[in-house]
Amino acid sequence: MEKAIRDRFNDGILDEARRRYGIAADQIHLLDGFESFMYAFTKDGGDYILRLGHSRRRSPELIRGEVDWINYLAAGGAGVAKAVLSENGELVEEIPDGQGGMFLATAFVKAQGGPVWQMGGWTDDLMVKYGRLLGRMHHLSKQYTPGNPAWKRGTWQDRNNLGLEQIIPAEETAVLARYHEVMSHLNTLPETADNYGMIHQDAHGGNFFVDAAGNITLFDFDDCCYGHFAYDLAMVLFYVTTNHPEPVKFGEHFWHHFLHGYYQENDLDRHWLRELPHFMKLREIDLYAIINRDFDSLEGDGWVQTYMRGRKERIEQGIPYVEMAFGD
Repeated sequence: MEKAIRDRFNDGILDEARRRYGIAADQIHLLDGFESFMYAFTKDGGDYILRLGHSRRRSPELIRGEVDWINYLAAGGAGVAKAVLSENGELVEEIPDGQGGMFLATAFVKAQGGPVWQMGGWTDDLMVKYGRLLGRMHHLSKQYTPGNPAWKRGTWQDRNNLGLEQIIPAEETAVLARYHEVMSHLNTLPETADNYGMIHQDAHGGNFFVDAAGNITLFDFDDCCYGHFAYDLAMVLFYVTTNHPEPVKFGEHFWHHFLHGYYQENDLDRHWLRELPHFMKLREIDLYAIINRDFDSLEGDGWVQTYMRGRKERIEQGIPYVEMAFGD
């Protein structure tokens, strides 16, 4: 989290957020949060999540666009964590920070269950359900219009979304060249209602829970934007294969079942599946740059250490992120 945001937060901000959502002091506790302050709370017998972000990172209009899309998806039958109203009937509460900015409070129904690795791991049925969820979201996205034009989210190319040229050191010329190469290709792709719309952009296994019945609830839509549906699919495959001991074998098995579910809900021309390696390469470079920016040391984080091992050389040499059959 940005230090300037952390420094503006205090107990008074939290107390005001509790008041606006009618949360008792003994019914809320802090969770881990990367870009926002996250809390779990109980109210009237229900379990919820309170998120406190800041206007330095997202404007009130962008947050309203996020929750508008989430609730549109929920109304359309997609398994997502729905946003709920405050005591004032607002989906987004603006709380001044005393320094010219504001914290933006939103609350969501808490997803039931737990992470996939705590709920029995990957099964073929869960892979199919995962595919159906993304397919349902993309199908609904084709008809989505923001409730207010001012709430329209940005696109996947926006500088505040990528901005890798400001993150990757200038001396890493080969990495920058690969980044420019992949962006040049992706920027040539057509954008039509059949292949482009609102996407989650980060729908990996860490952003959904699975309940005892095997149902998936997706959350953390903070990065949602307009992009190619193939980009969403690439993110899914990127994370299920990252650091896996047998990425190709598992990836092809997963992909077979995931696509079986996806095509039950959405019709995407299969030629788009051939674009996944390019979107995965973009995410590979993006994650490499963010880790270099945010980690002073990789010690103590095994996942990050494994990911970064030989990563620069693989990017520089243009090695595919995972060499498997994407179109089958």
